Amino acid sequence: MKKTELNEAVSEVQKKYRVIGRSKEIMEALAGIYSGKHILIEGEVGVGKTTLALAIANYLDKPFYRVDSSDQVDEAKLVGWWDPPLVLNKGYVREAFIAGPLFNAMINNGILFINELNRLPETTQNVLLPVMDEGKLEIPKLGTIEAKNGFRVIATQNPEEHIGVTALGEALKDRFVWIKLEYQPEKEEKEIVKLHSSVEDEEIISLSVKITRATRNNPYIKRGSSVRGAIDLASLMAYFDKYSLKDWINAALMALATKIELYDETEKTINEVISEIVKNTVESRFLLINR
Repeated sequence: MKKTELNEAVSEVQKKYRVIGRSKEIMEALAGIYSGKHILIEGEVGVGKTTLALAIANYLDKPFYRVDSSDQVDEAKLVGWWDPPLVLNKGYVREAFIAGPLFNAMINNGILFINELNRLPETTQNVLLPVMDEGKLEIPKLGTIEAKNGFRVIATQNPEEHIGVTALGEALKDRFVWIKLEYQPEKEEKEIVKLHSSVEDEEIISLSVKITRATRNNPYIKRGSSVRGAIDLASLMAYFDKYSLKDWINAALMALATKIELYDETEKTINEVISEIVKNTVESRFLLINR
């Protein structure tokens, strides 16, 4: 595929699947897939990792198999398992094997999408090594399963400092090409909020985005909110008085309190920190009625 064709594909992905911005990342993902690579998308919660992965998978028009990672996803849930009643009745035949998402993606020329790969147990992660390296999977009593040429893995992961994640082994990381997603520019975040909140008031959209972005560089906040916070805040403020500081604070607490993480040593509460951010952001825009 030529560069001009790749540019056209990027535009089609954005238009067809309502992706705001991300031209560079979409191009990188498509280039990776077309060159036969597996893709690892890394970024903070809410930056659009899953949105990007789903858009690429849908654009390629391939069978799609999703795995949402947790410590409960063992090898059997990824690969498949033998059904005991069927085994007793028919023996270890293909009909008695319940295929998992990895198995299905391999034989159906599909895409295995693993959401938050680094939340999988290490033993489950290691199942992917021979599959990604050699395109083969050994299943006891069933034999060797070979992946079709178009089989790909698209995985996402949160930064390693997040709670509950397991650092990927060097061998597994080595089999991916890596795409990093950062927070998007303010202009694009406003477009995202408008698209997903159904709010038309530009002042509400603008202030919601500014308040949310302010959580990302606050000295008391370890992890700020993604654009999801702005979407929720704008949606709530559509039902409140945008000239009321009290309403902005209440709506911001509702929208953001579950989306930020304070530093352990912070003496202030989440309510206090969010209230300060709202006051500093909103009062500078227009005179509010304190009600």
